[in-house]
Amino acid sequence: MRLSSLTDYAVVLLTAAARHCGGLARMNATSLAEETGVPLPTAQKLVSRLAAAGLIDSTRGTGGGIRLARPPATITLADVVEAVEGPIALTACVDAAEHDCAIEGNCRVKPHWNAVNQAVRGALAGVTLASLAAAPAPAPEQMKVEA
Repeated sequence: MRLSSLTDYAVVLLTAAARHCGGLARMNATSLAEETGVPLPTAQKLVSRLAAAGLIDSTRGTGGGIRLARPPATITLADVVEAVEGPIALTACVDAAEHDCAIEGNCRVKPHWNAVNQAVRGALAGVTLASLAAAPAPAPEQMKVEA
């Protein structure tokens, strides 16, 4: 499984926003793009998607900008993935929409995909923007050298 670069960029932008006063201060897409290296048109596109998903508040005009809609500890990677990619589903057969599957009638795995999707979503839901914005813990080998 690989997430799109758009989702990766969304995580980078939101993590940067979380580092600025916990996401409570307003920033603009230009400053976020400059800080993170995400191209400005991509940052602007993501601001629209993330606002539509309720992850950021966006205000135009003087004194406007963007900020996290909730505290960073309550926004998870699952929220970000779903805002950009849509519902977390590793296969199309769990969707209600029509799909093309030659073995659907005899597939014994299909009933289990929802459990797999829930496990992946649960893992992503266990990682918050607050944890991503925090300084990384030293690696075990670094701790031995310093001790």
